Amino acid sequence: MTYSRRLMNGGQCCRCTVHRMESLLKKELGTTKLKQFGGCGGGCISRGNGYDTDQGKIFAKFNSESGARVMFDGEFAGLETISATQTVRVPKPIKVFDDPSGGAVLVMEYLDIRGLNKYNADLGEKLARLHLHNAEMKKKAEGQASSVHKDDVQYVDKFGFHTATCCGYIPQDNSWQDNWVTFFTKQKLQQQVDLILQKSGDRDVKECWPKLVRKIPEYFKGIENEIVPALLHGDLWGGNAAETDEGPVIFDCAAFYGHSEFELGIATMFGGFGRDFFDSYHQMIPVAPGQRERVKLYQLFHYLNHWNHFGSGYKGSSMSIMKELSK
Repeated sequence: MTYSRRLMNGGQCCRCTVHRMESLLKKELGTTKLKQFGGCGGGCISRGNGYDTDQGKIFAKFNSESGARVMFDGEFAGLETISATQTVRVPKPIKVFDDPSGGAVLVMEYLDIRGLNKYNADLGEKLARLHLHNAEMKKKAEGQASSVHKDDVQYVDKFGFHTATCCGYIPQDNSWQDNWVTFFTKQKLQQQVDLILQKSGDRDVKECWPKLVRKIPEYFKGIENEIVPALLHGDLWGGNAAETDEGPVIFDCAAFYGHSEFELGIATMFGGFGRDFFDSYHQMIPVAPGQRERVKLYQLFHYLNHWNHFGSGYKGSSMSIMKELSK
């Protein structure tokens, strides 16, 4: 949702603001050369610019809101953690710092990207490898339990993340949980429902949500104890994926460790991924029984999140899933 990959010509940034920000970037990055290219760009959450520097090209994202530091710190941590798996390419994060005038700045590697096309299937495979990475670490850790020579295997055995990450501008409660259904219900869905009820007291949500809560565990019968925490991008719609000449890239993450199927929620909502993407993904992670209904649950989180960000235009989609799955 924090989509900001395209640089647009004819930016409308105030000249004095641009000069102040360029001075701040030079100071924080320790560079004497800083030349903007492409003009101001961005999306519905943050804006971004590309720059030539002494150390090469960088991309900087700017947000003037009070919660920007939390958002960018979370994105930095997510990019860093995904990158460490060496499964799918993300822009290398460089630095996060406060803007004295308000908000914060995230600086990362600049990538010359275009819309996802040639590498759809490749992305499906690489995403599956990302989702399987922690399970592979579990196997290595178990295999080394009695070994004298042990590698530094970093297996994560809980659901959550070591810091807050934001899906859009809303910080997610990533407190560690042993149980996925508990984590997803209370720290994903309940949080979104509570925000809607705080804002509007919507009667339909108030009536339907308790019914759905009782039904949710049924959709995980037979698989609940088999779910291994998977490192997720967390907000992988078509606008947060692209490609370079070398292969696919994903960005603007809201990372956490969760059920791999969660990723398919928003990936199936707005298009942008071809059939070969899903075919390639499921060759490595086959479709599990009951996945169709669970993916709808995961879509519900994103529809509720969009409702909280953009208004009740997303109420219809949210309530449709709530009513269907609470029967």
